[in-house]
Amino acid sequence: MISRLSLRSRLVLGTIALAAVGLVAADVATYTSLRSYLYSRADSTLNAVHPGVESSFFGHDHRPDEVAPPGYCVELRTLAEKRVAATCQVAPGETKQPLPRYPSAVTLPSHPNSGEGDRIRFLTVPAVEGGGRYRVRASIEGDHPNEMLFIAAPLRNEDNTLHRLFLVELLVTAAVLAALAALGLWIVRLGLRPLREIESTAAAIHAGDLSHRVEVENEHTEVGNVGTAINDMLGRIEASDRRLRRFVADASHELRTPLAAVRAYAELFTRGAESRPEDLARAMQGITRESERMSVLVEDLLLLARLDEGRPLERERVQLDDLVRDAVEMSHALDPERTIDLSAKPVAVTGDGVRLRQAVDNLLSNVRSHTPAAAPVRVTVGREDGKAVVEVADSGPGLTSDELERVFERFYRADASRSRASGGVGLGLSIVAAVARAHGGTVTVRSEAGEGAAFRIELPAIVTR
Repeated sequence: MISRLSLRSRLVLGTIALAAVGLVAADVATYTSLRSYLYSRADSTLNAVHPGVESSFFGHDHRPDEVAPPGYCVELRTLAEKRVAATCQVAPGETKQPLPRYPSAVTLPSHPNSGEGDRIRFLTVPAVEGGGRYRVRASIEGDHPNEMLFIAAPLRNEDNTLHRLFLVELLVTAAVLAALAALGLWIVRLGLRPLREIESTAAAIHAGDLSHRVEVENEHTEVGNVGTAINDMLGRIEASDRRLRRFVADASHELRTPLAAVRAYAELFTRGAESRPEDLARAMQGITRESERMSVLVEDLLLLARLDEGRPLERERVQLDDLVRDAVEMSHALDPERTIDLSAKPVAVTGDGVRLRQAVDNLLSNVRSHTPAAAPVRVTVGREDGKAVVEVADSGPGLTSDELERVFERFYRADASRSRASGGVGLGLSIVAAVARAHGGTVTVRSEAGEGAAFRIELPAIVTR
């Protein structure tokens, strides 16, 4: 039932319940303490009256009707519960004095001194009629061990005092709880106002408005921390959404070009190229070339999608220096005019050898695409601080600060004017970064305009003994 209530209702109810427990405990303690004090005072009065009553009942004159104070009742009975004498004095202003309902049997404490002295017990009894109560002193006198003396004092004043205290406590407790409920509701509503703003922000986001933000009045409060975290999350979601939209748009744009070329070659074929061997060969070559470009692009996109989903890669021992050496040899075969200086020290990692080779090939392909053929390249493989390091540094034109920030973005090309045939579609370095992350590593770049660029891959190395 409580779980169905709103947070505001639960907070207010919890506060009221806690305050109610505290107030009731204080009321009970106050009531009990005052009652104990009043009863103790009545007991002292009964003790003060007792000598006179005892003298009247057990003295030579024996005048019990004259000794009891107004409003008091006295009774003497044997231990066999036979009444010996009784009196009850009417209180001033009263026409009739109700009798106390004495208990039929009373157990008195044993006297520690071998039966010497009085044995006394105080108890509270109701009146026979009228609803009043009496405080009774029951005792067995030391000189009369076979008789029990009851002295009863009315508790009218004490009960009236306790009744007024109970009403005051009840009214004060109710007033305090009502005020606390109103104040608590106002404070909780004020404190939860940012949550309502967060709720409206969530509704706006659900409607598709990712630009909406939560207004944070005080970021040092719990609700302020939640609002700040939501704003940060929305910022990342909005940035991811922009990247996704740009990614889809770029992918569609890159696929549109080879598809248009394939369609153009197909139209050339339908217009009579099948009867002209030269045109037919050119159309088939064009279709094959564009199909291969589309296949490479689709494979790269699928690889990035698998890496983004965190799909597990092959986990085997890879001798990284041998892998890089093979990649350098292939790059030299593709670009024989370029000088490639290789410095490789033995180092091994655990991972997918095919993907790691693809990452190194992409770095070398990036050098071939963006630096002059005469610009030398320096490739370094080794171990630093327990990590396997692969660095490819060229001596080309370098990168600007804006290019450094975006170089690993998908479909980003530093030279926008470069043709797709020679410059690629801008996925090579994105794949390098994704492969490094999938292996628990990182990829960084440092560069200054006119002084070349150095791409550095760091991966967890296998510990050698």
